Amino acid sequence: MKQQADTRTRSGRWFALAVLVLAVLLVAVDATVLGLATPFLSEDLKPSGTQLLWIGDAYSFVLAGLLVSMGSLGDRIGRKRILLIGATAFGAISVLNAYANSAELMIVARALLGVAGATLMPATLALIRNLFHDPRERSLAIGIWGAAASAGMAIGPIVGGVLLENFWWGSVFLINLPVMAVLVIVGARLLPESRNPEPGPWDLVSVVLSMIGMIGVVYAIKEFAAHGFGWVPVAAAAIGLLALYGFVRRQRRLPIPLLDLTLFRSRGFSSAVLADLLTILGLSGLIFFLSQYLQLVQERRPIEAGLAELPAAIGSVVAGLLAGQVARRFSVRAVVAGGLAAIGLALASLTTISQTTGYPLLGAALLVVGAGAGFSFTVTADVILSAVPKEQAGAASAVSETAYELGTALGIALLGSIVTGVYRNFEGPSGTPAAARESLGGAVEVAAQLPPAAAGELLDAAREAFAHGVAIAAGVGAAVLLATAVAAWFLLRGQRLGTAH
Repeated sequence: MKQQADTRTRSGRWFALAVLVLAVLLVAVDATVLGLATPFLSEDLKPSGTQLLWIGDAYSFVLAGLLVSMGSLGDRIGRKRILLIGATAFGAISVLNAYANSAELMIVARALLGVAGATLMPATLALIRNLFHDPRERSLAIGIWGAAASAGMAIGPIVGGVLLENFWWGSVFLINLPVMAVLVIVGARLLPESRNPEPGPWDLVSVVLSMIGMIGVVYAIKEFAAHGFGWVPVAAAAIGLLALYGFVRRQRRLPIPLLDLTLFRSRGFSSAVLADLLTILGLSGLIFFLSQYLQLVQERRPIEAGLAELPAAIGSVVAGLLAGQVARRFSVRAVVAGGLAAIGLALASLTTISQTTGYPLLGAALLVVGAGAGFSFTVTADVILSAVPKEQAGAASAVSETAYELGTALGIALLGSIVTGVYRNFEGPSGTPAAARESLGGAVEVAAQLPPAAAGELLDAAREAFAHGVAIAAGVGAAVLLATAVAAWFLLRGQRLGTAH
């Protein structure tokens, strides 16, 4: 009881938030370092093409499938408990990832890391909802939470680049251990426990339906993007949608459901979740390909590419810290719609991108994208948490995180199809191998085996085509963001953040 009383003091709450920020940093960094380590991992473990895809996707598939279930479990058994259990598991499984000696073991390790990761993000937001009862303090806490996520995603490539230049690929997973140790030791002392006082049973049938549904849908989206229509992704989509339909029907019949669907009756909650999903959809694919553009088109080293993307993190951190105050000064819809419009206009400026585009345009666009995202995501997270009773904070946070995962999958699928479609039609020298048209990385490998003149011609054509694909994807992303800004202006009408009591 004394520990809980301590965390209700002003200093206690902020120390507890610092612990939660460690968990957010950990997940954000882990989301970005694997991409850098993939070439080294591939050389060592020699996975097949399919195995390499599963190494990249197993984590996100399992994470998306379990977010709602783990958020609801935290509401039932205690958010502090599930956070500390998940953090301990995350650290232990990171060791398994680092020392995996086969592609099969690596896939299993990534999937297990997804199970642990699904406990962390919903629990951190839910604990913020229960730690900070003053709405103004909660807005600032959410801003710090979001800033940590943005900073972690920016730091990931830089830290990963340093480690990969000095150590073996497994080191990018071992950096999790000291952070996890601090989180568990300090969190056990500082974090207060909170749970739903009348939780009801944790329905395993709902858990299974939710997991099958989300994994089926996300897998189908990614397969459609990578290989087009085929019976496997169609079957996965059908199974996933059927499972989600069964999940919804079951929630309506259960006296105490795993996910209370009446949450979606709140216009603020539903509108904020939809805005997040569409925003990530318009952003994620482009950001994913922009990293490849910086490294493969403009030939920057991984550390240089990571530093080049820093303006987005800086803009997001600053805007996130100011978002609550600005939303109270003006309005929720003005800040969210304005932030989304700013992102849309920044993406529109990237429709002029080419192989020789200078950094000032890229840096300025990334700064505006980061600032717009910081304003929008911080305020929508505040709206989502404020719209639900604190007893359901875990489930609400999980819905928010699931929207991010779905938006990411849809964005990479939609914008990835555009970039890939444009790229594959580039006019290379006669006799260009098919492998060069599969990906820009493939073209770089093919060029290394050609005479200098032919290699230069191939790379110029491939890089210009890739940049053109990114420019078109930026235009589509801009249209999505501007349309979402208009929708947010109307859907969030009348929504307000709380004021201090």
